[in-house]
Amino acid sequence: MRILALIHEDGPCSGVFAEAATERGDEIEEWSLVLGVPPPRPLDEYDAVLAFGGAMHTHEEHYHPWLREENLLLQRFLDLGMPLLGICLGGQLIAKAVHTPVTKAPEPEVGWFPVELLPAAADDPVLGRLPVRFMAYQWHHYRFDLPGGAELLARSAVCNQAYRLGDRIWGLQFHCEVTRELVFKWCDEFEADPDHDPTGYDGASMRADTDVYIERWNEIGREICTRFLEVAERVRQPARV
Repeated sequence: MRILALIHEDGPCSGVFAEAATERGDEIEEWSLVLGVPPPRPLDEYDAVLAFGGAMHTHEEHYHPWLREENLLLQRFLDLGMPLLGICLGGQLIAKAVHTPVTKAPEPEVGWFPVELLPAAADDPVLGRLPVRFMAYQWHHYRFDLPGGAELLARSAVCNQAYRLGDRIWGLQFHCEVTRELVFKWCDEFEADPDHDPTGYDGASMRADTDVYIERWNEIGREICTRFLEVAERVRQPARV
C-alpha cells in the first residue's frame, strides 16, 4: 500500500512507522502543505493517511494559513472514507476537522508520562494489544475533546490520549512514532530557538528518560503502525476491486 504522511516540520518525521511500513512491504511518502508543492502522487492513489505533529497549534491560522487548507484536506479524506491516524497535532487536526474543540491543556505534557488504556480499548484493532499502562513520549500544550460519536480509548492524568471515530479513524495525543534520534533532534532544535517557551521542558531529564524508555516505546510504535495498516488494508481492498 501507499501511505501519505502529512508532516509539519523538516522531515523525515515517520520514525519507526517507516520501519513498520517497510517490513510489511508498504511505502510511506511524506508531504507538507507548508512547502506549497503538489503531493508526490494524486491523492486518490493513497490507501491511508498519517498526520504527524508540529510546533504550531490548530488555531494559529493567522500565522500558518496552510492550516485552513489542511483542515479542508482532512475533511475531504473523511468524506472519502480514507483510513486516518493522527498523532499529537495530527490528532488535534482530525478532531478540529469534525468540529471538535481543541483547547489548552491544564498543564503541558513535555517528556515521558504514564498513559492508561480504557476498557473500550480492549477490542480496538489498533490499540487492543498494548499494555494497559505504559510510559508515553509527549510534547504538547493543547488537547482534543472527544469527537461526537467517537470512542475514548486512553487517558493520562492531564487529558484524553486516544480516540477512535468509526472503524478507520484514530487520533492519538502521544508521539508513538519517535526514535531516540528524533527526540534528541527536537531537544537540540528547541534549545537553539531563542524564542522557545520553556514551560514544562527539562531537556536533561527528557534525554535521560528517553534512554530508559525508548526501546519498549519503539516496539509499541511499530505495533500501532502495523495494526493501523492492517485495518487500512482491510477497508481499502473493496475499493481496489
